Amino acid sequence: MDRGRDAKVEVAPMRAQGRLRGFLLFGRWPDDTVEWTQVLLLAVRMAAVPHMLPPGSTVFRVTEAVPDDSPEHVVGLVIAEGQLIGEHPLQPGQFATEQPPGLAVLHPPASTHASVPEYETASGCLFLPGLPHLGLSHRAAWIEADAHGTVTRLAARDGIDPGDDVDTAALSLLIAS
Repeated sequence: MDRGRDAKVEVAPMRAQGRLRGFLLFGRWPDDTVEWTQVLLLAVRMAAVPHMLPPGSTVFRVTEAVPDDSPEHVVGLVIAEGQLIGEHPLQPGQFATEQPPGLAVLHPPASTHASVPEYETASGCLFLPGLPHLGLSHRAAWIEADAHGTVTRLAARDGIDPGDDVDTAALSLLIAS
């Protein structure tokens, strides 16, 4: 079967001990910023569920490396790597040996300053690094949503300057270190 452009990008959450540990990507790899934004939307909605994430902000690595025992048609993973600050902090140089094609950060409701105060929202940012000196721009998406699916903020852009936003700045520094 041709798993090309006709195949859909499907996403399934992975949980362990009641916490969100990541996502399986099935079918094919997301092609563009819009498809990655759809993946981020699911992640943020999951982050809005009470106690799904530990307190603080959790960083997730995007990877094409999948375990041999993965379900059929898995093409990639988005895996929780640790927290910016908290009980499971990221280690210095954690992303140095293999630069990921993307990093995301999810902030649970207690760590999100809601843009619409009447909604208890989680938020997240996905950073897809480019190679600007080769003409490949950095891309990013930002979402704020609640567990019921209400989206109060959604933005996706190509050609970003990572330093213009605190989340993209932090994620780009993690990749560069």
